[in-house]
Amino acid sequence: MKRKRLVTIVILLLVIGGGAAFLAFSGKTEDVQWLTMNVTRGNVDVVVTATGTLAADTTVQVGTQVSGTIDRLYVDWNSHVKQGQVVAKLDTTFLWASVEQARANLQKAVVASDQAKRNYERVKQLFQRNLDSQSDYDTALSSYQIAEASVSQAQTALDQARITLSYATIRAPISGVVISRNVDLGQTVAASFNTPTLFTLANSLSDMQVEALVDEGDIGSVKVGQPVTFTVEAYPTDVFKGTVKQIRLQPTVVQNVVEYTVIIDVPNSNFKLMPGMTANLTIHIAEAKDVLKVPTTALRFMPPREYMGELAKAIPDSVRQRFQRRSRNQNGGAGLGQGGQQNYQNRELTQGSYFMVWVLDGKLIKPVRVKIGLSDGMSTEVEGNLTDGEPVVMGMLAQTAGGQRQSNPFTPGRRF
Repeated sequence: MKRKRLVTIVILLLVIGGGAAFLAFSGKTEDVQWLTMNVTRGNVDVVVTATGTLAADTTVQVGTQVSGTIDRLYVDWNSHVKQGQVVAKLDTTFLWASVEQARANLQKAVVASDQAKRNYERVKQLFQRNLDSQSDYDTALSSYQIAEASVSQAQTALDQARITLSYATIRAPISGVVISRNVDLGQTVAASFNTPTLFTLANSLSDMQVEALVDEGDIGSVKVGQPVTFTVEAYPTDVFKGTVKQIRLQPTVVQNVVEYTVIIDVPNSNFKLMPGMTANLTIHIAEAKDVLKVPTTALRFMPPREYMGELAKAIPDSVRQRFQRRSRNQNGGAGLGQGGQQNYQNRELTQGSYFMVWVLDGKLIKPVRVKIGLSDGMSTEVEGNLTDGEPVVMGMLAQTAGGQRQSNPFTPGRRF
């Protein structure tokens, strides 16, 4: 409470002595004019901008598990397909030959198995009547078991040949639209190591997504569920909407710049948006509606030391000394000098903190303590003894003897 009373006394004394000090200061060198902008009422929208690429919600690459020549194509670009629908066929000449070969091998194995069975039955009867040896019986049994295993092996080979033949008929794994066709009739595809991609299917273009890269400095503000607006070059006057769906943890590093992929759900009921379009995104982080706001530059402005020095002359020594001691403790020994002013200017604009703005009242300026809210960089929400349309000081303009207007060298640096 004591500190608040002391600051109030200092502000009041500055305001009381402002008129004479301003005239004394301006009359020494040049006619000083203040650069001002009015307090306004409106919305403050905190946003993060990024760019991204549109893509289908689910994209599936359709390939082939067997090598061969494209014999039939049943779909083309932009064709709509149903799950399980035949989209292409390979030449099956060699595949059918493999099936027939496997069938013949199976028949051969069955014949050999029947022969081994009959031999085993005969040796078994003789062995039971003690007319044949144990060794012959064991040999006949083993031969029969091996023949049975050969039949199973041949049957498996036939089944595999039939499955391979079925792979020559390529079906759509999902319902959707063909957005890419990479083969033509008569083209040979080889599936020896990597599965070749024949088609690319998108499940539905009525629901799409944007893969955006957000800088690491902004990713902390992005949350799932935040609204997003964006534009595309194809429709520069249209604004499309979406919602943040996912923030992927894997970083992308390009030339020492760290970015994170953010997935945004986008409805596309009118089918205007197409895969591959570049989206210029605005992610809406927070918004304050119908509030008083001032230029952010006004929160960084402090009158020059010479001007403050003239105002400080009107303050009693005892009050000024106490204020300087408190300023040194808070600003690392800077007091009311240049260091204290720089520390004030370098303070972070944290929501809920208090700053000083200077209001132009006639030819005088007076300080007003405000509590800041949301900031979009250019404008900042404020709460305090301000009214809509009131001019706040952003800097100083000096008029020389020749009548040319120049920026005053005593105006402190600005930080946006």
